[in-house]
Amino acid sequence: MANKKIVFTGGGSAGHVTPNIAIINELRNDWDISYIGSKNGIEKELIQKISIPYHGISSGKLRRYIDFENFVDLFRVVKGCFEARSILKKLKPNLIFSKGGFVSVPVILAAKSLSIPIYIHESDLTPGLANKISQRFSTKIFTSFEETKKFFPKHRTSVIGSPIRKEIMNGSAVNGRKLLGFDKQTPILTIMGGSLGAKKINEVVRESLEQLTLHYQVVHLCGKNNRDDQLTNLSKYKQFEYVYDELSDILAATDIVLTRGGSNAIFEFLALNIPMLIIPLGLNQSRGDQILNARVFQDKGYSLTLEEENLTSKTLMENLNTVNKDKEKYQKNMKESYNRDALQTLVTEINKVKTT
Repeated sequence: MANKKIVFTGGGSAGHVTPNIAIINELRNDWDISYIGSKNGIEKELIQKISIPYHGISSGKLRRYIDFENFVDLFRVVKGCFEARSILKKLKPNLIFSKGGFVSVPVILAAKSLSIPIYIHESDLTPGLANKISQRFSTKIFTSFEETKKFFPKHRTSVIGSPIRKEIMNGSAVNGRKLLGFDKQTPILTIMGGSLGAKKINEVVRESLEQLTLHYQVVHLCGKNNRDDQLTNLSKYKQFEYVYDELSDILAATDIVLTRGGSNAIFEFLALNIPMLIIPLGLNQSRGDQILNARVFQDKGYSLTLEEENLTSKTLMENLNTVNKDKEKYQKNMKESYNRDALQTLVTEINKVKTT
């Protein structure tokens, strides 16, 4: 068994977990790996699926506004700190690696109390509240965007891009089309509202199916419990709640993607050179990080942005057709600009950690 021990943390959405999985897959042969997450979050399902020991702790949602639930969640965070400290004392890791999300805060605080080195990675243009808190206790900080560096201490921060799962890069377009029952002639549009789905996107897509399927073959990843069983027999429309192993093949076959503005997802599509229509979460649903991510990607010529408040069948078709028409221009910008070394950089940095 490897004598080097690392504990990963991060959760709340798949976007906080999949970069950790990318790193875990590179370290498996040399490190003893464990994961600390929430007791019932999506991270539990994703990490157990790759056979990594998982430890669930209490966690509270971190809010920027005054709410009675803040007091309840404060107790959950404190309880989570004690639970995480107990787990870390047993595991005795050489390093904590955090991708953020509210569950990471108790783990970071516990690790600091035990003098365990802490590395964090911030995917978004502006840091989330969890990483704003955690950066005070971190040993090293890594960011996806150059613009993010100003929010963290310069001497501890490196801009590296986003760690991309290697397996996402190895898909087969032939297998993807075969899985979907799609032909090679008509462009394939993949719609992803994130691991939890996206209510308005799902609604407008389904309202627009007649128009959409005139121009595209549509793969719709609609989120858990969001399938519409009345739409299961359409030849040019396939829907899934969530896709695991087949995702790389589906993306290899994809010509355009409609996506939320989560950093991990859009960096994966960037790495795959898939032009994007980004519909970011609005300010009524988020702190605005997806809007900023989308703005940067549009400015760099990787994508087009459609605000959710402006989303209708008409604007959906207009924007998708614009992306499709200018597809080669987007792909040229992606190929020229993207840095694919983030995963290897993190693996190298982690492997430098002293184990004595």
